[in-house]
Amino acid sequence: MQGKEIVVELYRHGLIKTWLRDKPEGWRLVSGLWSPFYIQLRSLPSYPSLLRKIGMHMGEMIEKECNADRVLGIAMAGIPIASAISVGHGMPMCYTRKLEGATSLEGLKTAAMKYGEHSLVEGEIADGDKFVAVDDLVTKFDSKMVAIEQLKMEGEKRGVKVECRDVAVIIDREQGAEEIAKKHGIKLHAIIPFKSRGIEWLRDFILEKEYEVIKDYLDNSEKYQDEKKRKELLE
Repeated sequence: MQGKEIVVELYRHGLIKTWLRDKPEGWRLVSGLWSPFYIQLRSLPSYPSLLRKIGMHMGEMIEKECNADRVLGIAMAGIPIASAISVGHGMPMCYTRKLEGATSLEGLKTAAMKYGEHSLVEGEIADGDKFVAVDDLVTKFDSKMVAIEQLKMEGEKRGVKVECRDVAVIIDREQGAEEIAKKHGIKLHAIIPFKSRGIEWLRDFILEKEYEVIKDYLDNSEKYQDEKKRKELLE
């Protein structure tokens, strides 16, 4: 199952939602922006066949493109995906613990202090291990940087040096994450680059109005933020 087949299956299972099919009022994202589509992959484990195929495909991508010998599942959505990769390709796996308030690097430091002696990352870690961090999707890369720093902090607690120079996701919304990753010396890998290819792969499976609006939104999301103008664009 390649990228096109995966994105189509995600849409058919309702893991990629659109305002026209699923929610007429659209979605207000964490960033505060309004969006005509919403990607929610947390229910992916409810479709084991699809999860298994994604795990195999992502594992192949990691083996080909990443310099890593272990996978790091980012809590929470990245953990089942990393598990599928680990089982399908025999790669040892660790996963981050979800820390309340750790939504930024500064927040992580505060949360880690409150967390005390508990592990920030679960799983066996050895000196020199090279990780690829795994998650469901990426928008701005903030949560990925937090997870990578969390791994480094756990390595320091255990007295070992670890490295994570790769991040692998199912979907990259292509909203600047790759550029941010590069600035930190990290390479981003995605099965589905949504803006440049994912929406094109979906074109034959969604209504023309859905395609036109989502494509236009991806090119210029700002003009959809005014409610009056948005209503005109969606009619």
